[in-house]
Amino acid sequence: MSFSQLGLSSELLQAITDQGYETPTPIQRQAIPEVLDGRDVLAGAQTGTGKTASFTLPLLQLLTNKPTVQKPRPVRALILVPTRELAAQVYESVQLYGKHLPLVAEVIFGGVSPNPQIKSLHRGADIIVATPGRLLDLANQRHVNLSRVEYFVLDEADRMLDMGFIVDIRKIIAMLPKKRQNLMFSATFADEIKTLAAQILHNPAQIEVAQRNTTADNISQLIYPLKQEYKRECLSYLIGSNNWKQVLVFVRTKHGADRLCKQLMLDGIRCAALHGNKSQNARTVALENFKSGKISCLVATDIAARGLDIEQLPHVINFDLPAVPEDYVHRIGRTGRAGCEGVAISLVCPDEAKLLFAIEKLLKKEIPRVADTGYETVILKASDAAPAKKVDPRPRRHQNHTKERAKTTTNHPTPRKSGTPTAARRRSR
Repeated sequence: MSFSQLGLSSELLQAITDQGYETPTPIQRQAIPEVLDGRDVLAGAQTGTGKTASFTLPLLQLLTNKPTVQKPRPVRALILVPTRELAAQVYESVQLYGKHLPLVAEVIFGGVSPNPQIKSLHRGADIIVATPGRLLDLANQRHVNLSRVEYFVLDEADRMLDMGFIVDIRKIIAMLPKKRQNLMFSATFADEIKTLAAQILHNPAQIEVAQRNTTADNISQLIYPLKQEYKRECLSYLIGSNNWKQVLVFVRTKHGADRLCKQLMLDGIRCAALHGNKSQNARTVALENFKSGKISCLVATDIAARGLDIEQLPHVINFDLPAVPEDYVHRIGRTGRAGCEGVAISLVCPDEAKLLFAIEKLLKKEIPRVADTGYETVILKASDAAPAKKVDPRPRRHQNHTKERAKTTTNHPTPRKSGTPTAARRRSR
């Protein structure tokens, strides 16, 4: 099937051709016709399968079919996303696909001055791509009116719930007209997503083109089992000896990202850090430099695990394993996108053994281990990461005595016996 068979306009087909795409992905083939037919959609697909185009293309088509002459333009389509980076990325897709159409789009997110966004909103926009917090602030200040929204998209819905946006989402939905078309797109179909979908969607078309929590077949996964103190040296060696030009490295904490970035720069690797404590301008510059090749390594927290689309990114390295197994799927999904080959390497120390086994249980397969890492090899066992059991050094009779006392002790004050002097009387004496 080609894009021309999906019922898209010639302007959209030209924009698709300009981007070098020829055939739609499975999620695009199934979702686009349903959206064009006016149905609500609940769609899940592996990350990197063209999910964004699955809703941007038909939305642009529907908006073009019903032009408006009202000035300023009312907001007719709202796309809600969890992060600033994803907002910028989806907005860029809307701009690219809609460049031959007479539509206006704006992007709204926090971390920057709201004044330019307010000015743009006052001029009017057909489409708004926004993060929940900033959109809610501007709506409460009456800078944006959502009462004319005809199409509502909730992208990366599972990430929205993980980040605690459910309250903001409900407040925003309360501002929308009841009669509208709703689209919910997510990398996974968690049970919580289905609960939310039942509250928002009306008789939706349900689309799932891959099993949940699975990784793409074109991503080669490897485990380097080694001690924690060798991780940084091993990472520098892998990047330097293989002359890798583009590597996305995931760490667990913001402080860890800054520290590792400084160490890699001392090793001669052009590097930048990306995390939530960075200003929006610093985050944007870091991403642009990474995409353009000015730096070869980007050290990031899980802020980059969702929705970050870097064309033909060849390598992802987990310097730290994620605490949540599902985040591993999203992390390595930054590589192997659009059918390209990718490599995902995880540097795993014994303390992370349980995290690794939880990931493998989720994937229902064992990730291959590298036998000779060039460093001291370790064997990963579940018992390595087991928390130390607290042992009471006292004799057992004293332990039992303490337990018996705990059972009989209460927090209630002892009642004052009749005739006992009150505090006031004692003071008077």
